[in-house]
Amino acid sequence: MPEIAIAERAGVGADGHPRPSEDHVVVLDNAVVVLDGATSSDPSQPPGGWYAERLARRLTTDLRAAPAADLADVLTSAIAAVTSEHELRPQESPSSTVAAVRWLDDRVDALVLADSPVVGFGAFGVDVVSDDRLARLRRRGMLQTGADVRRRRNAHDGFWVAEADPGAAAHSVRRSWRRADVEAVLLASDGVSIGVDQYELFDWREVLAITRADGPDAVLDAVRTAEKQDPDGARWPRPKRHDDQALVLVDFDSGVIQGLP
Repeated sequence: MPEIAIAERAGVGADGHPRPSEDHVVVLDNAVVVLDGATSSDPSQPPGGWYAERLARRLTTDLRAAPAADLADVLTSAIAAVTSEHELRPQESPSSTVAAVRWLDDRVDALVLADSPVVGFGAFGVDVVSDDRLARLRRRGMLQTGADVRRRRNAHDGFWVAEADPGAAAHSVRRSWRRADVEAVLLASDGVSIGVDQYELFDWREVLAITRADGPDAVLDAVRTAEKQDPDGARWPRPKRHDDQALVLVDFDSGVIQGLP
């Protein structure tokens, strides 16, 4: 089994007050999944963390039962099960991103749904598996209100995310690498990847180097330090001063698990 190092940190709500993290990390014998529940502006809905937790539980059960199954098929079934169990309705339900990595004897598979990237390192160089549909819509000013988000969610002119539509899983971004070619993989929620994509504090090679040298918490610290220096979002406009953070390193050079409770 590869070495796995994990760091997680709660952010703040849209009101600026502390609240529990809506990110969830699942570690299995041959897979890691990171889920980032979306903060909802609708108080009548359960929070995104509630949904991410339940989807994480279902993915855990299904991947343990079928550790070599197609990742998109597993995600489809998990979304369907959570939707049915809790009687969720499309466009009126909480949602979550999904980033998954699974390793078998011959290959390493990655799946990304919405804006939690997976980054592979190895003989192929640096391969960023990311879904930029949300980012493109934001840059075009098409997600200004909650109504905009609901209308664009899981729509062909919008973005795809785990919610109450099992068909969203078919729109995930996927990658497979030969296992012999893979050195390491990072999984991150957008509270971490923003340090690369928007703040430009480091690139992904530097994130890997920092994580290996000082642990994943050092990367989270760097992002938080930058945000504290821009408390009002003047330099880096963002909906919350601090987002939830989750970063996982899957390092195929060793076999010691770090950072687990």
